[in-house]
Amino acid sequence: MSKTALPFWKDPLAAIAAGAAVLFWLALWLGTRPPMDPGWPLRDPLRFVVPALLYPVLEEWVFRGFIQDLAHQYLRPWKLGALTHANILTSLLFTALHFFNHPPVWAAAVLAPSLVFGFFKDRTGRLTTPILLHVFFNSGYLLLFAA
Repeated sequence: MSKTALPFWKDPLAAIAAGAAVLFWLALWLGTRPPMDPGWPLRDPLRFVVPALLYPVLEEWVFRGFIQDLAHQYLRPWKLGALTHANILTSLLFTALHFFNHPPVWAAAVLAPSLVFGFFKDRTGRLTTPILLHVFFNSGYLLLFAA
């Protein structure tokens, strides 16, 4: 497992991941054309802050900081391209748990970002980039689709 010390804002792969999020939101928006209300977070800040900031920190700490590290420590390692066994298994669990409170298509859509977050945890050995990307992914999603 290689580790890179690049800060989030200087990591070209993090920029690509953030750009992919924007393309993902655009594709979802074009496919669903949800009603837009960009001012809703100001009227209901907790409905925005909790899933956009609090959940990403807690979820990354639990899934990438604890479960993914545990899988690296106790399971036989294997890889699928750039994805480690620990990342894949953690992301499958993370996605499966989203089926409890999200429609199936939205829950399944969590898999790709989860693999990205796990990739950056494996790449850097830290939670900073996965947390920042998770905040970015959730914030954009909420601004476009939670009105």
